[in-house]
This record gives sequence, C-alpha cells and structure tokens, in this order.
Amino acid sequence: METPSITLRNATESDLPAILEIYNDIILTTTAVYSEEPHTLQMRLDWFNERKQAGFPVIVAEQAGVLVGFATYGKFRLWPCYRFTVEHSVYVHKNSRGQGISKILLQEIISLAKSAGMHALIAGVDSENDISLQLHLKFGFTQVARFKEVGFKFGRWLDLIFLELILS
Repeated sequence: METPSITLRNATESDLPAILEIYNDIILTTTAVYSEEPHTLQMRLDWFNERKQAGFPVIVAEQAGVLVGFATYGKFRLWPCYRFTVEHSVYVHKNSRGQGISKILLQEIISLAKSAGMHALIAGVDSENDISLQLHLKFGFTQVARFKEVGFKFGRWLDLIFLELILS
C-alpha cells in the first residue's frame, strides 16, 4: 500500500485547531516541549499572529487533506544582534510519525530560513529524543551545547541539547 504524498503550504487561521491538537498532545505525552499545561485556542491564535507580524513562517504538512504536522521558526533571542539567528520547531501528529514528515518539514524550514537571509538555525531538543537528534544531525546540524537538568517534567530532570546549522 502506498503512503499518500505530503503537501506543504502556509498555515492559515483555520488550521489552528489541528495545530493545537498536535501541540497539546506533544505537551501532555512527550518531553519535546518543556511545558506541562495544554494551550488554548486563543494562545495558538496569539502565537500565530505574532509569527505573522514578525514575518516568520508557519507551514503545515497535509496528507490526503488532513493536517499531519507543522513547522515554524522565530527569534532565538530578543536582542537585535541576534536578528540573523532563528530557532525552529517541527511537530508531527502522533498517528503520522515515522513517515518522513518531519524530514520534509525541516527541509522546508531550512530553505525558508536561507531565503529570508538568516545565518544560523537553532534547534533545542530534549536529550532523550534520539529521533529528533538523529534527524538534525542528518541535515548537518552540530551539537553546540548540552544544558543539564534545566527542565523538570513527568517527575524527572531533563537535559536540553542545542544544535546549530550555519546557513550561509
């Protein structure tokens, strides 16, 4: 049986309920996001509008007309001298993982960051997320930092790994 192809497009406001569903599942069941409380639709709307106002992309992946993942990037740090460095996020619906969707989304985010004149792309990945770590390494990211026990979730301390890709 053939897997339906993936289509990428810019997210719209009407995508926010599906984006929220993916994000909240990740909050509640994984350490990919260092947050414990589910977000509201208003929080996702505010996030989406902030991204749009700043000129940052939010892209979605669709498979057979169903939103199966999303990706974005935004400011790495607030000070102006960091303006050419962005931090990205890639999330895939729990029922669609293992199909290469994160690879497609990450490739697009890298391309968009390059096109926007960004110099460096940062990933913050939980140290236990081997799949994400390996994905980033395959795309040429290098590990530049490991912050020990900076997060606490599910009753345990979490290490955060920063990876970096120089784009230019």
